[in-house]
Amino acid sequence: MHMERSYHTQMEAARRGIVTPEMEIVARKERRTVQELMGWMAEGKAVIPANPGHKGLDPNGVGSMLRTKINVNLGVSRDCKDYDIEMKKVMSAVNMGAEAIMDLSSHGNTQPFRRKLCGECPAMIGTVPVYDSVIHYQRDLSTLTAQDFVDVVRLHAEDGVDFVTLHCGITRKTIEQIRANKRKMNIVSRGGSLVFAWMSMTGEENPFYSHFDEILEICREHDVTISLGDACRPGCLADATDICQIDELVRLGELTQRAWARDVQVMVEGPGHVPLDQIAANMKVQQTICKGAPFYVLGPLVTDIAPGYDHITSAIGGAIAAASGAAFLCYVTPAEHLALPNVDDVKQGIIASRIAAHAADIAKGIPGAREQDDRMADARRKLDWEAQWKEAIDPETAKAIRADRSPEDDHSETCSMCGKFCAVRSMNKALAGEYIDIL
Repeated sequence: MHMERSYHTQMEAARRGIVTPEMEIVARKERRTVQELMGWMAEGKAVIPANPGHKGLDPNGVGSMLRTKINVNLGVSRDCKDYDIEMKKVMSAVNMGAEAIMDLSSHGNTQPFRRKLCGECPAMIGTVPVYDSVIHYQRDLSTLTAQDFVDVVRLHAEDGVDFVTLHCGITRKTIEQIRANKRKMNIVSRGGSLVFAWMSMTGEENPFYSHFDEILEICREHDVTISLGDACRPGCLADATDICQIDELVRLGELTQRAWARDVQVMVEGPGHVPLDQIAANMKVQQTICKGAPFYVLGPLVTDIAPGYDHITSAIGGAIAAASGAAFLCYVTPAEHLALPNVDDVKQGIIASRIAAHAADIAKGIPGAREQDDRMADARRKLDWEAQWKEAIDPETAKAIRADRSPEDDHSETCSMCGKFCAVRSMNKALAGEYIDIL
């Protein structure tokens, strides 16, 4: 361990009745008692991803009974390899309210950037070790051994990451399913496709499945939360909720129980592209099969035809998913399916996800969720613009739109949509017994 403490993981502490500093912080943020939080954590229904090696972490809890959290995917790639630009995106994402950053770097020496994140970023840090395997060893996929993959998981744990996405549920059986049950989009998970390719080329079983016990010991030692990746998530509406997806989910349910037996914290990853009418059912099936483990969803995207606007298609699905029990939303940007997101894409993606998460929290009755909306309503009734900026999810954009199209007169009272026809102004004056001038 990185520091002396009497427990290995937050889950073990919860089960033994030990209150950790992270639990106290999270309980305060969530307006829950430490005892409530510990009860959920002991059952596996809530997690606090907090590797002791991540210095400066501002801990957050993930669970359907807590505020819905947002994850932002970032990282360097062959075509965009500037660490400083990625770090700028990271810090702006944190400032905009993202609770987690996943480093999906797939080019060059990835360790310095990962260590920089774990040294400087207060958000929880996640990685996908299988991406890093080829890069780390600088060898072709087919030449890597099962132990090579496991050793990269250990490396990431030692570097301080709080959670790792591991595609443990895709097995030799999946290869036959993909061949037999013709999907429109096959496998769209980058990590899933790499594991599938490695199994196809070597004829061996998925190392993340066959060496799961060894991985559990690594994650237990460093208190790394396992995010069980969904290699078979649907990449289009036609593939949603099919045999491959559900069969993998069943396996993830079994692996969840094995992790809990070792006090290792678990999240389960979910779809993907899903029609609107299937989202709630997907959430319910996951909660049942995985015994309430926090569900971490990508979107879901509710249509396939909106490249350039997929932050909107995913926010629609994300709101329904979170209201139906998902705990963690992976943001999607306007650049999804098109390019690596730039700084503005990242902002658009975060704002869309935060709106979805907030809307779901209100629907679920999360403590304090609607207070900001009520303050905004008061500010609007009083036509108090400064108070409105204070409550706005993106005050800069709101201010800029108003400044660009200010009303000709009565600037403090109205906006340029209605001018003196403003319903709020008219009602305020009428109820105060004042004369209402329109022309």
